[in-house]
Amino acid sequence: MVRWFWQRREPGRRLQLRERGDLGDAHRVAFEQLAPDIDTFLGQAAYLQLGYFETLSELIASTPALSEKEALSRAAGAALTKHEELVALIRERGDDPTEIMLPFREQLDAFRAATHGVRPQETMLSVHITAGMLDDFYLALSASYGETGRRVARILQADDDRDALVDLLGAAIESDPEWRSLLAMWGRRLVGDTLLIARAALRPGSLDVAGERKVEPVFTELMAAHSRRMDAMGLAA
Repeated sequence: MVRWFWQRREPGRRLQLRERGDLGDAHRVAFEQLAPDIDTFLGQAAYLQLGYFETLSELIASTPALSEKEALSRAAGAALTKHEELVALIRERGDDPTEIMLPFREQLDAFRAATHGVRPQETMLSVHITAGMLDDFYLALSASYGETGRRVARILQADDDRDALVDLLGAAIESDPEWRSLLAMWGRRLVGDTLLIARAALRPGSLDVAGERKVEPVFTELMAAHSRRMDAMGLAA
């Protein structure tokens, strides 16, 4: 297993935490060879944030409790801010954001539909889990695009206010323990669809045997981070 965040302690060496998305030089160079063109990177990242805003807005509309509406609105606002900042970056590059995002609309809308739960709590978990995994994935990709990538990383690393979703899910579990097993199963189901989106974002035709080896450290860390998110909610990954 590749260690992204913690390295084995060496004599006289200070143990430090790596930044999210930092694969280390060797793995970063290998991963850059799989990275899509920058329009694909920006278009997908921007449309994903718009999709999360839309999903959270739907939840706000269907939630009766004012306190829950307010909590959901914070997460929705954070997703919209990230979308708007990515759109502004696309415009700065001289491109039309609609044209850059449009090729990915059908695929990402289908992903959002597939991960939309029957119950609001399932959909909240979908946003928390899938957005977390894909933010991490696009942070890893961002190292491939120079200054533009660094700006995207800063946008994605901004506060997402998804702790509000975790609090609402925690309250549901506390009110009825059956939610724990249901949400744990739903969380496991989300992983496959999310990893398919991540794989589809890579350069077409790049995932041959050699490409699989290059991307393995990234997917290993995505799964590790997913497990940490589930564990933090008391759910089995």
